[in-house]
Amino acid sequence: MSELDPTAPAPMLSQLSAILRRPKRPDVIADKIREMIVAQGLVPGDRVPHDWLLPETHGASRGTLREALKVLEFQGLTTSKTGPGGGVFVSSVGAGQAIRLLDNLFLFQPPSIADIYAIRKELEPLLAASVAGKLSAEAFSALQETIRLYESEPQTAEEEYKQRLAELDFHLELARRTDNALLGFICIFLVSLLRDMTACRAIYREANPSLRETGLDYQIRLLRAIKAGDAERARRIMREHMIAAEAYMLERAEFVRG
Repeated sequence: MSELDPTAPAPMLSQLSAILRRPKRPDVIADKIREMIVAQGLVPGDRVPHDWLLPETHGASRGTLREALKVLEFQGLTTSKTGPGGGVFVSSVGAGQAIRLLDNLFLFQPPSIADIYAIRKELEPLLAASVAGKLSAEAFSALQETIRLYESEPQTAEEEYKQRLAELDFHLELARRTDNALLGFICIFLVSLLRDMTACRAIYREANPSLRETGLDYQIRLLRAIKAGDAERARRIMREHMIAAEAYMLERAEFVRG
């Protein structure tokens, strides 16, 4: 086995690895305060104890502590209020905010379409099965409404593009309705990644009338299985849908790239 060349440059770290391996002092303090919040069972709306926010508590300068508090506020974990009754309070992170942050993490180093669908093929069938027979009349109606947005033939290329995005809304609506919040969050995040990718946007803008009919067929069959409470059938249909979608996206991505 050949020896490594000591003069060769070190392999470039991924963006995530670089962040995790080089924590800055404000980040370390922010993590410590976060752990204190968790350990003491504080909930959104609770005031963060004043002594937790003193420089001497963390052996840091005031400037470093201010930076740590900015980190916590940027993460959505705390919020600051001024004036009488002011201070630093525990806040809750919304799913939309968390997804935007994750989107930004992958904005310049996006995963491949194959990577995304490798996960979607496993999770979307679970998602479909999880809501089968469990949707209220209102929730089922909301799911049907997403289909109505692209039932009609598009009249322009822009309208067809919007219909392609509306088809993704069907999956978002499913994810919002599952009892498994973690499963729903991940599925929403994967759809968000697809929408952000330049390659995917180019594919969505391609004219393909038959694709709309195929998508409608899958989703109508899914609706019937969900309404009937047939979790296994819903799982199977969604799996077929994801396999077909992956094949199409990979084929078109290769064509666009070529």
